[in-house]
Amino acid sequence: MSFSLTVLGSSSALPTATRFPSAHVLNAHERLFLIDCGEGTQIQLRRFKFRLARLNHIFISHLHGDHVLGLFGLISTLNLLGRKHELHLYAHEAIDPILQANINFFINDIAFPLTLHPLKTRQRGIIHSDKHIEVEVFPLKHRIPSLGYIFRETPREPNVRKDLIEKYAISIADILRIKRGEDYILPNGSIIPNRELTFNHQLPRAYAYCSDTMYTETIAERVQGVDLLYHEATFALSETKLARATGHSTAQQAAQIAHKAYVKKLLIGHFSSRYKKPESLLSEARSIFPETYMAEDGLTIQI
Repeated sequence: MSFSLTVLGSSSALPTATRFPSAHVLNAHERLFLIDCGEGTQIQLRRFKFRLARLNHIFISHLHGDHVLGLFGLISTLNLLGRKHELHLYAHEAIDPILQANINFFINDIAFPLTLHPLKTRQRGIIHSDKHIEVEVFPLKHRIPSLGYIFRETPREPNVRKDLIEKYAISIADILRIKRGEDYILPNGSIIPNRELTFNHQLPRAYAYCSDTMYTETIAERVQGVDLLYHEATFALSETKLARATGHSTAQQAAQIAHKAYVKKLLIGHFSSRYKKPESLLSEARSIFPETYMAEDGLTIQI
């Protein structure tokens, strides 16, 4: 089943000729989850050939313009395309009057249900769950309220070993019970433990998104062991003081979080426009966490 991330925008506050502002799209089992929506996000979605009809959930990290200004144009476009099914928006509760003002002024008559799920400043916990995926939110540390997200596949039922089904003539009813975690009792009363009867083809995968935030080790506690961590890396090591003053992180600090959290891969982005070639930031991060990769607009990573 598909579980992949595409970077739509990798710049920080100022977009460049090659980098749009922040936006990621997660393809989870052929359903699209948009994380942040900077200016031009709808252009990038079309440029990289995503079907907008599959986009039903949008998650906003915080209410700085480079993470949210593309939202209103995207909603307008969906309306013009004749969308009818519901769109879910998860964002800090302060977005409500901004959202309503833009819809009332620019769209007026919206033809599809738009459901806002307002989030609190320090909110943490599961905010969305279905048979394929669950989404967890947790607070970051920025100049304004900012939230991180973790997208985890819902654990699938294990497979029952075919050789043991044949060996013990296990019925369909018993197979269903074994899939739910029960042991199997033989006619003579012997018990075969569930762990000997089952196996998983693939463990649930997880992706964590952390932008914007200054360095804080509580992030490492939240994202322990995820397959892919995106952590902002706005500045180089030489600008550590500036990073702290503006509520951002350096590339090395992002790598330190990845190292402490034992993640499998780190993706850095949200680069300041002062760095014409952010490869220097990649080198700084890799000096601490070798499995680091640099976000580029259009980059797709299979998780």
